[in-house]
Amino acid sequence: FFIGFFFSPGPSVLAGAVPSLSSRTRTKTKTKTNNMAQSKQILFEDIFDVNEIDPAGKAFDKVSRLSCTSQNYEMDLLLDVNCDIYPVEVGERFYFALASSLSLHGQADEGNVYDQSTQKSLLDSYEYCMYGRVFQFQEDAASRNSNKVAIYVSYGGLMMRLKGDKRYSTKIQLDSRIYLLMRKV
Repeated sequence: FFIGFFFSPGPSVLAGAVPSLSSRTRTKTKTKTNNMAQSKQILFEDIFDVNEIDPAGKAFDKVSRLSCTSQNYEMDLLLDVNCDIYPVEVGERFYFALASSLSLHGQADEGNVYDQSTQKSLLDSYEYCMYGRVFQFQEDAASRNSNKVAIYVSYGGLMMRLKGDKRYSTKIQLDSRIYLLMRKV
């Protein structure tokens, strides 16, 4: 099952708008609360730099394979993205998260149904989303003492490989369904 979304920033991102002191305080408090609630369902997050697009050549017209490296955890990411919906260029940077649920309160999702209500969700903070299943974990065979792992996820045929130190991806489980969330930095 694949969900591909592209969101544009809402009216809350107005250039030149300066909130009053009291609304600034409320915003900080609200953001803190949302970040704490989001930590329940966020399985992995980092900022990635796009190093190369379609390193093995272009296979499909509307899909690009991104080769990226993370800034904080030295992870490598190969990711197929619908480039018609979400165009990405070499040198761009994006915030990337894997989540078990879109609920801000960490509630489990009910099956394969996307709630299209107007309730706030993690999608409000991102520009692109996909839903898929973790289908493989691969330990680094080069060394018995290696702590490197490659995690493979299929998003309805669009593939992802996240490779790096397994201590940063301990929350991700084999055969689990997860959301991929992205926004450009």
